[in-house]
Amino acid sequence: MIIKDDEVIDQTASTSTLSVSIINTSNENSDHLERVFTYFDEDGDGKVSPAELQRCVRAVGGELTEEEAEMAVRLSDSDGDGMLGLEDFSKLMEGGDVEEKSKESELRGAFEMYEMEGTGQITPKSLKRMLSRLGESTSVDNCKFMIQRFDLDGDGVLNFDEFKIMMNMELKKI
Repeated sequence: MIIKDDEVIDQTASTSTLSVSIINTSNENSDHLERVFTYFDEDGDGKVSPAELQRCVRAVGGELTEEEAEMAVRLSDSDGDGMLGLEDFSKLMEGGDVEEKSKESELRGAFEMYEMEGTGQITPKSLKRMLSRLGESTSVDNCKFMIQRFDLDGDGVLNFDEFKIMMNMELKKI
């Protein structure tokens, strides 16, 4: 089994042939996803642990470090038990790669630092306050200008999607 983007490739050896099928994670293929889940759930407890996830990915020729497996489980674990149930596993398969989820999580944390007013948006005032805390003193007007450059919907504030675009553009400059 190989996990790639929104697909799981199931490789099962039978006598002398290797059957490979691509399993989309749409509703119509949920039975396939359940079989993949059962394959990953080596001890049959109805949950996939980070170690099981790592072993199964390795068994089919993929690479997943212990840290990546733990992060994948942590990011998809809805009940906080450190394991993936079928629903969590489905979300992981649909959600793409661990590195992307980690990056998204870090960006969300950074966004929340700038978004201090509880509105889910970065305002010129909240941007000014955060920049001041970081030792960068600037005016509210300058903050309005900075926001305006990435304010795609023209509402004068940055939502998370606009913030992501801004940060990705800044990272590309580095």
